[in-house]
Order: sequence, then structure tokens, then C-alpha cells
Amino acid sequence: MALEKVDVVVIGAGAAGLMCAINAGYRGRSVAVVDMGKKPGRKIIISGGGRCNFTNQNAEPDNYLCTNPHFVKSALSRYTQYDFIDMVERHGVEYHHKTLGQLFCDDSAHNIVDMLLTECDWAGVSIHLQSEVHKVNKTDDGYIVTTNGKDFHCQSLVVAAGGLTMPKLGATPIGYKIAEQFGLKVLPTCAALVPFTLHEQDKQRFDGLSGISVDSIVSSEDGTSFRENILFTHRGLSGPAILQISSFWQAGQSVSINLIPDFDLEQRLQDIRQESPQRALKTVLSHLLPKRLIERLYDAEELPDKPMNQLNHHEFKDIANYFHHWQIKPNGTEGYRTAEVTLGGVDTDELSSKTMESKKASGLYFIGEVADVTGWLGGYNFQWAWSSGWAAGQVV
Repeated sequence: MALEKVDVVVIGAGAAGLMCAINAGYRGRSVAVVDMGKKPGRKIIISGGGRCNFTNQNAEPDNYLCTNPHFVKSALSRYTQYDFIDMVERHGVEYHHKTLGQLFCDDSAHNIVDMLLTECDWAGVSIHLQSEVHKVNKTDDGYIVTTNGKDFHCQSLVVAAGGLTMPKLGATPIGYKIAEQFGLKVLPTCAALVPFTLHEQDKQRFDGLSGISVDSIVSSEDGTSFRENILFTHRGLSGPAILQISSFWQAGQSVSINLIPDFDLEQRLQDIRQESPQRALKTVLSHLLPKRLIERLYDAEELPDKPMNQLNHHEFKDIANYFHHWQIKPNGTEGYRTAEVTLGGVDTDELSSKTMESKKASGLYFIGEVADVTGWLGGYNFQWAWSSGWAAGQVV
């Protein structure tokens, strides 16, 4: 099979890989991107409900989980969310702001993929789809990448193969295997930004609540908290607050949910007793939270079925504590099938924080989700893809 010589091979035509290829191409490097999929940017296209939450105005190092919390600082500070917004605006992609700094395309996530492919075209990048990497070999002056289509010889090899999330989109562990082949440590991985499943008893208890959403503060046992909606599903709990806390949850732990975060429930109940002493507690609670949820909690006999004037001080305190610190112990998560990202990956202690280059194998780079960097929900993971891809693209 003929050997095609290029300066740079990028494995993975996702957000990080395309960004790296663009920047390397503009430096005059010959770049080949190889991807096993039929289309580039598949994860971009389905993200954000098809509108791609492409960055977050508030992105900063504190929004990322990494064994070395300082690792992300260099790339994020040198290629910021505003740099990517500039590119979006140059291409005339219209976008809008949502809550908590999130930016979405007005029209379609295809706008972001089209923008990146246009930039690749301008930068002279060649993209080889349906190209599965079979093996990688080190040579005296670079790497040989063998695919089912053709073989490439390159000086720099960039691994942007993503994590294990969404296997239907072709996720594979190829990036981790390449890291291990060259002696890099790979930290244990698990699904993150993912819905919880419930134990059978709780699943039956909340059967029929699917679709109910409640503004809440959700806290993990390590004290991390997020305030956004939770959503009851057929299988368990989802919604932005649950997805966020899933990155901090470990098997066997409980999560605490403040179902009424806007006021002190004990004081509110005391006030209502003064105004309407004959009203049933159940009726009062049904005006504060979805009626069906209150009915399920009463079905489980977890709350007193009394009028307000029959409740004593301790009962008011217990009721308030129950709703402000509602405890639920997940059975697990829905796993990589529905997770947005993979927690863990190539140990960042093995990489240069400035260039993403391996400290053990010169000319080998790891960018994006394949590395042990996981952002919060809300465009942070895309920003890491853009920043880490840009950083590597300056030097490969």
C-alpha cells in the first residue's frame, strides 16, 4: 500500500481534531485528518438538541475536573471563549445566549461543522472519512499510521479520538490504546454528565412522574452543588442539575436535593398556619411543588396527613428538612450510551500543558476528551476542545 507523507496526522474529525488541523494548516503544515465515521463532527451535530452549545461565556479553569487542576489554565487562557466567538461571528453564524452563559446556534449545529470544514478547506487540510486506524508505529523521524484506506507517514501525530461516550456514534478506546502503547498512564474512565438510574423500589415509587421538572439545588457527598432543574424520567432522574452532579457522584453514594431552594419552608409553613389553620398540609405542599410528586410522597407515607393547626414545631422542622435535604441514592447511571462526556482518560501529568505533547514520546499529542479533562455541562467541554486543539495546532 502506498505511503502518503504529511507533516501532521490527526486521528478524529471532531471538535478538537478539526480545530488542531485548521491551526496547523494555517502554519503551512500539510495535515491529514482520519476518522472512522461517514461524516465529520458527528458529536457536534447532535449536541445541544441539534443547536450546539458551542461555548460558555463564563468558561474558566474552575469549571473543569482534572486530576491536575492547573493543567487546563494555559490552553484556556491562550485561546478563550471570545476567540471562538470571533470565529463564529466572522462566519456569520447567528447565535443566542441562554442561561448561565451558554451560547447556542440560532439555526443548527451544522453551522458550526460547516464553519470548521470551511476553515479546513482554506487551511489546505485533507479529511479522510471511514478510515479506521489499525495500528501506529514510531519511526526515527515520526510515526506511521496504518488505516483501512491508506498508510500515512507523519512527523507529528495528534490523537483527538474522544472518549467512550455515545458508542452509536462510533466511540472507541483507540485513543487510550495509543497512549498505553507509548507508555502513557491512562486514568480509569466512567460516564459523566449522565442521568441517574434508580433502585427498583424508587423506580416504582416514582412511576408516572416522567416529565415532571423541578428547580432544585442538587449536592453530592463531597459538598459540590448545582442549581438547575431536575427531571423525573422513566428510568430515574435527569435534567441539568443531575447531569452536573453525576460528574462528582460515586457508586453507593446518595445525593441531597433541595426541592424548595427559594425560601425557608419552615417559616413559610408557620405563616400559612396563621393565615389558614384548617388547610391540609398536603394541599399547601401541592401549591409549592408539582401535585403528582406530593401525592407520591404521601403514598409512601413519608409526610403527615394533617391540617396545619395540628402540626407542632418539631413536625414543621422535620417537613422543612425533608424538602430542603431530600435524599436519594441512585442505583447507577445510564452509562456511556447517553453520557455527554467521559470522565478520566490520558493522565495530564504525562502531557505538556502548553502544547499537549506527550512527555515520553516526542511528536505525539493528545487533545480534547481523550485527556483527563472534563468540563461542566453548558459548553465547557467544547471550549476545552477548541482551546486544546488550538494549543497543539500552534506547534505540530
